Amino acid sequence: MAARVAAGAGGSEALPLLDDLMPWSVRPLRPGRPWVTAPDASSLRARWDLLARAEGAEQERLFRPSRSRTPLTPAAALPGRSTGTSAFARDPGPYPEPVRIAHGPFDEQWLIPDHRLLDAARPELWRVADAHQLFAVEHGYVPQDGGPALSATALLPDGHSPAGRPGRIRPLYRRPGGLEPNLAPGLTAELTARHGVPVTAGSFLAWALAAARPSPAGPLVPLPVDAALWERGVELGQELLRLQLRGARGGGRPRLPGGRRPYVRAAIPPRPEGLRYDAGEETLVVGEGRVSPVPAGAWEFRVSGVRMLELWFERRTAAGEGLAAVGPSGWPQERTSELLELITVLALLAGLRPRQQALRERLEEAEVLTRDGLRTAGVLPVPASARLPASVLDHQEEGPEGQFALL
Repeated sequence: MAARVAAGAGGSEALPLLDDLMPWSVRPLRPGRPWVTAPDASSLRARWDLLARAEGAEQERLFRPSRSRTPLTPAAALPGRSTGTSAFARDPGPYPEPVRIAHGPFDEQWLIPDHRLLDAARPELWRVADAHQLFAVEHGYVPQDGGPALSATALLPDGHSPAGRPGRIRPLYRRPGGLEPNLAPGLTAELTARHGVPVTAGSFLAWALAAARPSPAGPLVPLPVDAALWERGVELGQELLRLQLRGARGGGRPRLPGGRRPYVRAAIPPRPEGLRYDAGEETLVVGEGRVSPVPAGAWEFRVSGVRMLELWFERRTAAGEGLAAVGPSGWPQERTSELLELITVLALLAGLRPRQQALRERLEEAEVLTRDGLRTAGVLPVPASARLPASVLDHQEEGPEGQFALL
């Protein structure tokens, strides 16, 4: 069944949720302690060394115990990682090389991948994270936000939401190697038959990035009957995906045209106090430093109602406590490079918003597949097994205290 679906509450109920179409999802990571992540990898090594050298009550204070983890809690190694599995207080083991993660939308940080330090690391995500995997990450719902409903990353995402209730993390593939798309069984076949062009997991993800809209129940994904509209949305979504991946999976790093590239016009001080935007000069003022040109769209880019540039700056300048206070003494050069890239990504994404809005307006009037239509086609409801992680048996995982983990 296909129908024209209005934008009101009743219409929203008729549209399929991303949860219907990408059924396997994982809750956000729950580190349990702030010091296990940092914008720079060197800070994590310094924190680890301090914790490993401490003993007794001092180590416990630095560790910041929770109900799930204390210095005396053994834990299985994360999939694909060789770390200690005995209690940290007895044997810290060698320092595990940190991994780059997506810390919420549009922020890349580093994480110590030691399961003994993380309350809920979501091993099922680590098990499928490889060079073929992409993750769709839902954003927290905030009424009348107007921002994107979800984003995509090639990094392991922690699912952190800047505001609102955190959304779910949805891997594009259920198994390593880009095998078994995490899509409702029969969905790609149904869309391929309707549009006359092959629909893949990648093209579906691109469509969702372009067309999904937020709702209290999660992102809604209208599926048009018109093949030309589908192709138009997929093309736009592929541009959005390329920008969000920042050069991963063989793409080029995002770049603005020569005359619009942001540059540091006045050096950013070691400890900048405050961030503001001079709209008249198109300048981002970082303490006494100045970066320009910065398009207004980059400054105003928000997710869940939160301005991304302000959140990025706050995370790097807020005072931490305990081990979380251990960090660089100044403003590292690589931090400036990351800021310039973030400005570029947000500016380019903002530049695509008129096309995205036009697509959504067109979808308001277009004939789309409803949830009832997908039921009639046999796509919905998805089998219960599609909502569970697949078994991955091609490698061993060390359990707590060195035991072999059976999957």
